[in-house]
Amino acid sequence: MSPFLSLDRRTLLAAAGAAGLVAASPALSQEKPMSRLYPTLLAILDAWHHQDVEGVLVHVTDDIIWRNSSGYAPAIRGKAAMRTALQGMAPVIKTNKWRIFDYAESADRLFMEGVDEFWLTTGQHVAIPYAGSLQFRGPLICEWREYFDGRISAAMKAGQPMSAEVQEMISRPVAS
Repeated sequence: MSPFLSLDRRTLLAAAGAAGLVAASPALSQEKPMSRLYPTLLAILDAWHHQDVEGVLVHVTDDIIWRNSSGYAPAIRGKAAMRTALQGMAPVIKTNKWRIFDYAESADRLFMEGVDEFWLTTGQHVAIPYAGSLQFRGPLICEWREYFDGRISAAMKAGQPMSAEVQEMISRPVAS
């Protein structure tokens, strides 16, 4: 009888991994894979929380393409245009609570799901659930795509209350 027949699957996979026969599974090791791109997004979140436009821009290429409208407006092209857009947003936002719920990395792309939540100087509370993708060139973001329902943003900016569905979507734990 083979000695492997008496081993359970976990022991067998651990032994195979130790022998270099299979890659270690994060589910088995209970370790999270090391994130390479997500820390850049965290630095951007922190900078924007303080409405530090230059703190955001230090993480993007000079030829950044920022598709921040889900396709209903043309992309913002170039760091100078992104600076102008962010400088236009900052004065109307009293405070913000932008956060990420889930993310995944693949080669030089970071996929994210989160909420852009902010309070305007006019008093409106806006929370926009969204998903996005950041394409990196080296350590910098060269393309930023965001996907969201602009009707939610427009309704809240017009003073409508947050729906129960949006509240449920944004009441999730932040990614670590």
